[in-house]
Amino acid sequence: MKSVLRLFDNLESLACRSLLVVFVTLLFAQIVSRELFAHSIPWSEELSVYLFVWFVYLGASFAAKQSAHNRVTFQFRWMSEKWRMALEALSDLIWVVFNLYLVYLSWTFVFFRMNDYWKSQTLGIPMKFVYLVLPISFALLTIRVLQVNYRKFVRHEDIVDADRRAFSDPSSSVANSEAERR
Repeated sequence: MKSVLRLFDNLESLACRSLLVVFVTLLFAQIVSRELFAHSIPWSEELSVYLFVWFVYLGASFAAKQSAHNRVTFQFRWMSEKWRMALEALSDLIWVVFNLYLVYLSWTFVFFRMNDYWKSQTLGIPMKFVYLVLPISFALLTIRVLQVNYRKFVRHEDIVDADRRAFSDPSSSVANSEAERR
């Protein structure tokens, strides 16, 4: 059971790493094939685009898990900690409602409105498999936003976004390169 939870907790990370390796390898093979053998692999670019789309949407979910999404926070400097936390919670609640609405819309589109005969041009795969990333990623994004808020408000963990963490950790390569520039 613990390994299943660990797998789910790292789902987006594993998927993004795998997708990145596959689509970069496909693009590299396409370049080598064109330059060295004067032959094009007709399906590689289309598949790379689809894998990249999945990579982007699952990466958004991974960023939410890391609390690394961009936020406008300059206005919080003049507010008390209590107001800041309340407004961040409100904005995350709006985000969750928006995500759930997109899950509903994309699920409806993929499974009830999309024509079963829509196929990709080169590969011939049903486009439902490409568009399926929408309900999956927005559902995962919702889970990750709720997970971060649970950690923040129920477990009282100090959630530091990835950028601040990278610059504050002296062992990180980003912090070291920043220190070397000074």
